[in-house]
Amino acid sequence: MKAYFDRIGYKGEAELNLETVKDLHALHPEAIPFENIDPLIGVPVDLSLDRVFNKLVEQGRGGFCFEQNILFGAVLRTLGFNIVGLSARVFWEIEEGEIRPRDHMLLLLDLNGVSFLLDVGFGSASFSAPLVLNHKDIQDTGYNQYRISLVSGFYYLEILIKDSWRLMHRFGLEHQMLADYEVVSWYLCTHPQSLFIKDLMVAKSFSEGKYALHNNQFTVHKKEGESVKQKLQSVKEIIDILEDKFAIKLPKGEKLALNLQRYIHAKK
Repeated sequence: MKAYFDRIGYKGEAELNLETVKDLHALHPEAIPFENIDPLIGVPVDLSLDRVFNKLVEQGRGGFCFEQNILFGAVLRTLGFNIVGLSARVFWEIEEGEIRPRDHMLLLLDLNGVSFLLDVGFGSASFSAPLVLNHKDIQDTGYNQYRISLVSGFYYLEILIKDSWRLMHRFGLEHQMLADYEVVSWYLCTHPQSLFIKDLMVAKSFSEGKYALHNNQFTVHKKEGESVKQKLQSVKEIIDILEDKFAIKLPKGEKLALNLQRYIHAKK
């Protein structure tokens, strides 16, 4: 536990209360970035807890939703919180009418009879604080505003972007097991049409906003003011951003650099 606390910079007492969850939920995405480098370079993603812990905590890497929330959920369970895993069907930034499998993991916390939605693995749209599940009003996390609605047995999570509500995903309350996530993770890491092996996707929170990298476009989303976008012109620029802004200890070898070449050539 100490290694995880050191990784995210948590110095509290970790008591069994909502404040502890809020603190951890805020610190985790500021220290451990969302990234899909392993699928991109053809490295298998192992979702066993010891491998996830080794990668995200000991190796100084990030990961995608399964890795992030498996780790976060295990930490909270170890502290004594009642946590279960859920799965969601994503509608965020996909073509209208496109239907994807339930390929996103999120967490449900039951604390003193109140259910909270937790998620440290949705990239730049991740919320930085727990959301009350059965709360019909707008919930402000300090960076974005969200709302959750219940329709015909499914929950719909929306985010407010430039005065417009956008659907992130739809989910139910059926508890998921590791085997459920492993099947979907394998699909995301191997299917030729999967964005996780086609596009570089990286995101990390910081005190004044969020960093996002999609292929060779680096964006700084600020709490105040307009987002700033920058087209990176070389593989070296991408690697420098990954190491500097996202603080990722990149895997050794030439695989990553070779894969990043496609984004530099594609812009021309």
